[in-house]
Amino acid sequence: MTTETEETPEDIANDAQNEADAVEESGQDEMSEKPLDQQLQEAVEECNAANEKALRAQAELENYRRRVQKETEQNAKYAGIFLIRDILPGLDNLARAVQAAESTGNTADLIQGVQMVSKQFEDILSRHSATPIKSEGEAFDPNKHEAIQQIPTDEHPPMTVLQEVERGYVLHDRVIRPSKVLVSAPLPQAAAEADGSAGNAESQETENDE
Repeated sequence: MTTETEETPEDIANDAQNEADAVEESGQDEMSEKPLDQQLQEAVEECNAANEKALRAQAELENYRRRVQKETEQNAKYAGIFLIRDILPGLDNLARAVQAAESTGNTADLIQGVQMVSKQFEDILSRHSATPIKSEGEAFDPNKHEAIQQIPTDEHPPMTVLQEVERGYVLHDRVIRPSKVLVSAPLPQAAAEADGSAGNAESQETENDE
């Protein structure tokens, strides 16, 4: 016959303490889970806020890019407006000169009016930093001159600009258009003598080598 062991007061006290400790530990676990949830929620909210901020910044950047592109297109479209405004008065003066010459039959007035307009256009080009290319008397420069004819002469060294047919212009350091010019060339006789001298010199060198 088995007998049940009776719990002593100490055993009962220990069991009660163990149960209390278990309940307390369980409560602490619940308390520790709640701050984590809050931290997670805060992290999510911060992430959402950062995402919204990034989206706003991206939208602002895109709007800025479109605005700059539009301004660039507008500037390119109307880039010549200032030059046109400067040219219009000259055209008005030219029209007045022609009208005056037609009404009076005096060509001198027309010539004077055209000269005034020509000077006015030169001033306009100068204000826009366009300067004429110096040509006559200068050595031919293929970067600035376009030779349309060679004229044999012994009065100037070969490839000297004799006459400017159409004036060229540069904008700062860039050629807008080259000057069309007539350039000097050796006289046929001088050219033949030069060729002959060169040939004789070459023959002499060949004989010396032999």
